[in-house]
Amino acid sequence: MEYTHKPVLLDECIAALHIRPEGTYVDGTLGRAGHSREIAKRLTTGKLICIDRDLAAIEAAGERLTPWLDRVRLVHSNFSELDRVLAEEEAVDGLLFDLGVSSPQLDDPARGFSYMQDAPLDMRMDRTSPLTAREVVNSWSLDELRRILFDFGEERYAPAIARAIVKRREDRPIETTLELVDVIKSAMPPAALREKQHPAKRSFQAVRIAVNGELDALPPMLRAAADKLRPGGRLAAITFHSLEDRIVKRTLRELAQGCTCPPGFPVCVCGKKPLLRLDKPVTPSAAEVAENPRARSARLRAAEKLDAFDI
Repeated sequence: MEYTHKPVLLDECIAALHIRPEGTYVDGTLGRAGHSREIAKRLTTGKLICIDRDLAAIEAAGERLTPWLDRVRLVHSNFSELDRVLAEEEAVDGLLFDLGVSSPQLDDPARGFSYMQDAPLDMRMDRTSPLTAREVVNSWSLDELRRILFDFGEERYAPAIARAIVKRREDRPIETTLELVDVIKSAMPPAALREKQHPAKRSFQAVRIAVNGELDALPPMLRAAADKLRPGGRLAAITFHSLEDRIVKRTLRELAQGCTCPPGFPVCVCGKKPLLRLDKPVTPSAAEVAENPRARSARLRAAEKLDAFDI
């Protein structure tokens, strides 16, 4: 399936990266290469390392990046393995992470991410991974299901939905996305079913995050990215829901924080120095949201690596 949407916050991302033609850049969430194409166009002697855990994304992006393959390296990996992928790079000039599920994954019914179309319960971003949504829904305990629905989906009906899932699977396994939607709906009061947001949205988000381990990987990935930046290098991350954004915000703030000694100490004894200087967060314009409603919840957070002389 051809990816036709304009990448979210594209112009803002390019501006945030301060791209140098001779620099080394990393797109840690390649997707269909919308951001990568614009980075690659701006390079001359520089290079771009593109990472994605979805092999289908790597294959499709390779075609879209054909004019610039002399400066692009495609890597089938997870950004949680950033240290390994960048082991041969002394330092990089910029890293971009467009977090969450991509539009092509959502739009392909066979991937099982959508609560609007029937498909086998899969939800894997990396189809070589053994854990699927079917396994989560049919084998995780009542307590585990309740926890992920509440923690990863912020679903206020998490206990009732978890009980409904466990009760249904005692009869027969829940095999498809629309079967899961029916179970979720059966556990919710009529008022919740009339809300503007689809009743299964939060639960599907929770299961997807659990299947792909999306949130646990964020803090170590951001710390590894900050460590790999050369002074003056830039880091940019796009989030799409409050859970992601809180983690990214908190981790970047920790990396931008200096001395943590109590205020009464006459001199610093902790020795902690800030690594980053944070930009103000950026959200999509009204025009972009009108063109691409999926951009509505996006937020771009960017930062610059500090030089020792700046600290």
